Amino acid sequence: MSPKKTMLRPKKPANMAKKIPVDVSSTRGCSSWREAAQWLKARGIEDIECITPDLAGVPRGKMMPTSKFTGDTSLALPSALYRHTISGEYPDETANFRYEPRDSDLKLVPDLSTLCVVPWESDPTAQVICDVVDQEGAFVPYTPRNVLRNVLDLYKEKGWKPVVAPEIEFYLVAMNDDPDYPLHPPKGRSGRSIVGGQSYSIAGINEFDELIDDIYHFSEKQGLEIDTLIHEEGPAQLEINLRHGDPIELADQVFLFKRTIREAALKHGIYATFMAKPMQGMPGSAMHIHQSVVDIETGANVFSNKDGSPSKEFFSFVGGMQRYVPNALVMLAPYVNSYRRLTPDMACPVNNAWGYDNRTTAFRVPISGPSARRVENRLPSSDANPYLAIAASLACGWLGIMNNIEPTEPTYETANEGSIELPRGLLEAVALLEGEPELARVFGTEFVGLYSGLKRGEFETFMQVISPWEREFLLLNV
Repeated sequence: MSPKKTMLRPKKPANMAKKIPVDVSSTRGCSSWREAAQWLKARGIEDIECITPDLAGVPRGKMMPTSKFTGDTSLALPSALYRHTISGEYPDETANFRYEPRDSDLKLVPDLSTLCVVPWESDPTAQVICDVVDQEGAFVPYTPRNVLRNVLDLYKEKGWKPVVAPEIEFYLVAMNDDPDYPLHPPKGRSGRSIVGGQSYSIAGINEFDELIDDIYHFSEKQGLEIDTLIHEEGPAQLEINLRHGDPIELADQVFLFKRTIREAALKHGIYATFMAKPMQGMPGSAMHIHQSVVDIETGANVFSNKDGSPSKEFFSFVGGMQRYVPNALVMLAPYVNSYRRLTPDMACPVNNAWGYDNRTTAFRVPISGPSARRVENRLPSSDANPYLAIAASLACGWLGIMNNIEPTEPTYETANEGSIELPRGLLEAVALLEGEPELARVFGTEFVGLYSGLKRGEFETFMQVISPWEREFLLLNV
């Protein structure tokens, strides 16, 4: 796909100070640099964090004084930032994984619509999510926000706009500074560690009332909208549901929510983790993604005909999910640990089936009216980069529509009692992504080569670690 140009920050007019002050009451986002300058001044902001997600979804960027941010400072990061693994290592080059010869700079362009405070900082601090462009101002296609943007442009060409609603599960765990020791639940307000089997338990939520209050408080200060919060099945496992909306805006919210929840937990002396499978024998953590598509002009749900029946596009979207998601799974389950979650279990599908209100299928169609008809992708794990997971899920549905792919018959029985129908490990998933030309056409060969190279590098790092299982069963027996 050809790179797209983006407008860099415009010069501020010389008479800006003489203009009538604008409304700066919004909690989140500004529409211009003039408004941003006044927004920051009204809140006494001293520092600003300019952040952007790397391929793992980790915030990277720079912090600077507000005066420098509102000046004509150019923000840049090295291109190598998108070529290191989650452990900070740089894999060897291969035919498809290459380093930029000069490790030249990429520019950060603040998206002022994301400007908000950093509520956990003691000094007045703000943050803004940045897009990444090259020296000519073209979007860098392999960066996460731009990967998702390119997928949305495919829908836009058809006059459509996807709508998504993520659900994010995570665990609260006691602090542990030694990675050789297993994690365990923290003590709640009762002074005891919470146990499993607490699905939808209000008492389970109340164990961490003060922490949850801080999550809500931090979220409100940033303009992040929580729909609901529940206790999940695992001990001290919680789930936050976000309101449906624009995919980039929702990916931004997940990106910031992860940071927010970790900071709130640290304030209370515990960890919040988004590992897919942090504790042996306990349920894994998912990031379910609800998806629909609307017509840009009319706002009508593309998945429904005028008479309210499911449309051809709906069935093709489901067919595309079935056909392509297994090949894109590494974008939804990106680490070795992710595949520990993908084991036969009622709550975690390991199949490629779909069904109406069937939680044992990978692709569930919730009960709803025609205007809310949607497909829930239950495969992504909470460790996934939200931009890449949403991009992959929507891309698979789009390919299904474009290629008129027919889905299987819906499943009305338990779908998790047969064989595993998905890649069983990281390397298998990487090979499937590399071998799918349709996904390379959507994401670009550069992204596929770069992402696959990083995943292979992370697997090799994992293979250097000797696990307790090996010491327990191999040390004296082989």
